[in-house]
Amino acid sequence: MAVADETYDPTRHPDLRAWLAAREGAHAAWAAQTSFAGVLDFSPASLAILDDLVRETANSMEELTDRRMTPFVQGAIWYVGEVFCRHKGMVWKYIPDLVSGHLEPFFDAGAETSALDHPCVGAPGEPDSYVYPLNALRRILLTEDEVGNKVDDNLLSIFADPFGEDDEDDEDDEEMDPSAGWG
Repeated sequence: MAVADETYDPTRHPDLRAWLAAREGAHAAWAAQTSFAGVLDFSPASLAILDDLVRETANSMEELTDRRMTPFVQGAIWYVGEVFCRHKGMVWKYIPDLVSGHLEPFFDAGAETSALDHPCVGAPGEPDSYVYPLNALRRILLTEDEVGNKVDDNLLSIFADPFGEDDEDDEDDEEMDPSAGWG
């Protein structure tokens, strides 16, 4: 297991580059197997179709995680990431494990990593900017959060707000009126 150092470029990991080339080469056959090849055109709107396909494939986050090495899920991971890259100006990255700091084996199906052993997309040159396409796919299968609140995410809503910035408390951004509350 390698440790990333200051010279590590997360966009140039050799396993990432090989996976991207393989996924790009397999895309046409992957799309044809979905029967939506003509509309899986990498547009943000096409994420709604993929959303439905994922929901037909798995009923829970855990089920999708268990199937993450299947051709369908691998193709879906790549497709979501490509839509983000093409329309949000993001780039593919393979970052070190968030907990250990190690570069885990790429897509090691048996490994336990905080990043679920998959690549992410993020803003170029910003190491703390990333979205994991597999987590986006998993998130659409979540019906409630850890405290029981209803969750209704879909790939289009995640695409619109990939970093969850709309959920932040807007009161902190408002300028305070110094006379407010003074009679």
